[in-house]
Order: sequence, then structure tokens, then C-alpha cells
Amino acid sequence: MEQQCIRHTELPGASRLFADLLYRYDRVERFYSHPPYDPASYEKAASEVLYPAARRAEVAQALLEQNPGNPSVESFAKPGTVAVITGQQVGLFGGPLYTIYKALAAVRLARTLTERGVCAVPMFWLATEDHDLAEINQSWVFDANHTPHSLTTPASNPGNGPVGPIALRGVPIEALRAHLRGLPFGDEVAAMAAESYRDGVPFGQAFRSLLDPLLKPYGMIVVDPLAPSLRKLAVPMLSRALDHSQDLVRAVQERSRELETAGYHAQVHLKPNASLLFLLENGRRTALKRTEKGFNDFTVAELRERPENLSPNALLRPVMQDYLFPTAAYLGGPAELAYFAQSQPLYRELLGRMPVIAHRASFTLMDRRSGKLAQRYGLTLPRIAVPEVELRERMAATLVPEPLRIRFATSRERVQAEFDDLASAVRGVDLGLEKAIATGRAKMLYQVAKLEKKAAREAMRRDERAGADAAYLSNAVYPHRHLQERFYSMLPMLAKHGLDLIGRIYEHVRPECPDHQVLTLD
Repeated sequence: MEQQCIRHTELPGASRLFADLLYRYDRVERFYSHPPYDPASYEKAASEVLYPAARRAEVAQALLEQNPGNPSVESFAKPGTVAVITGQQVGLFGGPLYTIYKALAAVRLARTLTERGVCAVPMFWLATEDHDLAEINQSWVFDANHTPHSLTTPASNPGNGPVGPIALRGVPIEALRAHLRGLPFGDEVAAMAAESYRDGVPFGQAFRSLLDPLLKPYGMIVVDPLAPSLRKLAVPMLSRALDHSQDLVRAVQERSRELETAGYHAQVHLKPNASLLFLLENGRRTALKRTEKGFNDFTVAELRERPENLSPNALLRPVMQDYLFPTAAYLGGPAELAYFAQSQPLYRELLGRMPVIAHRASFTLMDRRSGKLAQRYGLTLPRIAVPEVELRERMAATLVPEPLRIRFATSRERVQAEFDDLASAVRGVDLGLEKAIATGRAKMLYQVAKLEKKAAREAMRRDERAGADAAYLSNAVYPHRHLQERFYSMLPMLAKHGLDLIGRIYEHVRPECPDHQVLTLD
């Protein structure tokens, strides 16, 4: 397996905040608490954890109920053990590829910390409390030709409640089977998915059922926050957040202004009457807003009597998570990392500490054909991650005969030289003439480039195979103008390369590396 590392700043979509957290921490250190790629950060974060023995015992029991027989729960129960946590929405067919990358990164980091003398266990937080069904009820797979196919389920969420308990219906298993059938392990993977994703099974249960056998060998502790035993344990923190809601909202608003003043973006914009909390009631998840009476139609006293029905918003959720667990590190995607920059004031006020916030592992997997095509056409991932029409032009340019390419290059050089001479001759004589020469140079170079593109397109037209190569490479590596890991489900990758692919990827997870990795599979 060949491996290449590419900085995220060379790929589409990297926000400035994300790039600076990874590569220029000095610029964002006031928004986070620990530099993410300094080994000493994890030891410092672990030393800051003040985790009462009684809470550890209660949480360990709740985790054992959800993870019977998992040896990592036994480790968690021991004094001093910390957690490395990641998580994901409970999407159809396991969500996007990076779901697995997140999990493997948490496992690798937990093992690395344990080897360094900081006992750590990996944990995966199922985002069953989220209410946006539209984000999780579809999945993309590819067939033997790497043609993308969308799969959806018509399950609905009329009450805007948590998605975890929503029952699946119209699961597109037969469509999945049809698309995977031409892949070497397609039947096996489709059967595995069919066992987990059945009509009537809740989204959260199906997601977990699919991931459990894949992650069980790594000792991953899976957490469903909707479990009553965990909800009960979170009551003290959520009650405090309710009591101090107005001050906490002001602190987040001030942090949002600080981020925007620094040239970054705020993920969440809170109105003055916001509360950071939702109310879970009768399958609905309703935002609590401050009113003269208290919140919505409830007094504060009434809400205090039902704290188990409180649910955190996106900014408060990680604080609740790290109240429940002795978290030393959280591994997330770019958008998640941005949330933490806004959540830091909440950590300070409610928890008194904040874990290391680091990016998850990030990969693009190239099959043998994609790797050979990239090599043949001289393409790196940043040059592939463009609209398909642009990729075709880049590939076509390599098909132009060498003598013709040289002639075009020579023409450009001659145009440059002639206009350089003209510009020197008229310099200081007439400003308008100088501008006219500059305009003429640009027009001539444009025409040469236009002719070169036409020659390249003609070469591509004559080589039908190259056209097919461009379509294949685009679909395999940058489908629908998305990085592969954010687009495809893990299922077609497993169907193509086998279930042992997860172990092969794990061997390339590097906690100390912030970059995106390209793996060319044998």
C-alpha cells in the first residue's frame, strides 16, 4: 500500500479556522486549550481531569449495560483512566467513510497514550439526540464501474424529535445489493448490511449494529446518550446550564464576536433569548427560549422538576459529554472543531477544563486503477479534486504530442519576449501605450492558451479511453465535487477490498500527523 501526505490547505473546502488549528496554532490558541499535535498536550489534559470516583462507578455501570463483555469498560472503571472520544450522526448504512476513520483514530490515540503511561480507552458517541433526519436518511455507494448511486429511505420525523429512535422504513437493501453485486465482496457486505438495516429497526440501533462487529476487535466503547441511565447522570450539569443560561449565552455571543473579529466564522449564532437547551417531550425536541415566564411555557421551577427531559444544543453537547466522561481528547471533523472554539467559554464555566481538540484521521483510498491513472497522467490529489471538466482538460493536455507541446511553450515564450521588448522601448514615453501593450500581451497569451486547449480536447476526443479514464478517476476520488471520505458510505469500499480493509487502514493512522493521507491499495 503506497502512502502520500497532503496538507489540508491544498484541498478544497478547508476553512481558515480549521487550517490554523492544524498548522498555525499560535493564531487560534485563545479559542482552544491545548495544541493538538504536541504530545505533552494529552498528558496535560489528562492531569486536569477531576473525575469523582462515584461518578466513574455509575458511568462504568451504564457503559457496561450498553457494552457487555467489552474489556475497555473494565479499564474505564479503574481510577485515572481517561477517554479518547469521537462520534458521528447515525446515518443510513453507517454514514460516510470518515465514520470509520474517526473510530480508528480514537483507537490508535488511546493505545498510544496508554503506551506512554496515560491509561486511555476509545469511545464512540452516537449522535442519537440530533433531530435533522434529512442529514442521515441517504447514503451514496458505487458499483463495479465506480459510478455513484444514491440510496434513501422515506422515514419521516414529523415531530422534529431525536433521530435515534426513529424507525426505518423502505430500506433500499435490494438497490444496495444490485449496486454492490459486481464487486468482489459485494454479496457478503450487502448481507451484513441487511442484518442491521431492516424496516422497523430504529436508526440508532441499525447504525450501531453495523459498526459493532467492525469495531469490536479494537475495544471501542459505544455510547448512546439517550440511554436513561446516562441521561440521569447528566442531570446536574444540565440543570446548572439551565440556571446560568443567560450568562452562558452572553459568553458564547462574545466568543462569536471574537472569532469574527479575528477573521474566522461562528458555527452557531445565538439570539439573546436562546438557552443552549432543548426539551425532549413526547418524541419532540423543542428549543427552549427565554420568556418572561421562564422558558417557553414553563417556569424555571417546572423545568427543574424534569431535568431528565433536557437536551443540549450543538455547543453544550460536548460539555455534557465531557462531564459524563474523563475526556482527554476529542477527535472530530472540520465543522466539529469549529464548534469547540465557540464552546470553550462553556467548558470554562461549567467544567473548568477542556480536552485536546484534534482532527480525525483523513484518507482518500485509491484502487489500483485510480493509482495507475494518477501516475500515467501525472496527477496528485489536489489536481484531481477539481470539477470533472477541468480534470478532463488536465488529462487531455498530457495527450498532446510532445513536439506540439514544445511548440506551444515556445510560442508563449516568444510572445512574452516580444512584448517585453516593446514594453522596454515605450517605457516612460506614453502611459497609455504601456497599458495597451500590457493588454495586447494578455490577449495574445490567451489566444495561445485557447489554441492549446483546443488541441488537448481534440487529443482527448481521439482517445476515447482517456475520456473514460477521466470519468472513472473523478467518480472514484472526487465524486460530485466532494472528497471521497465525505461522500461514499464505507460499504462499497468494503465490498471492493474486503473486511480486512479496516485493519489495513488502521496501520496507517498516525495521531501525530495533521495531514490528509492518500492510500493506494494493492
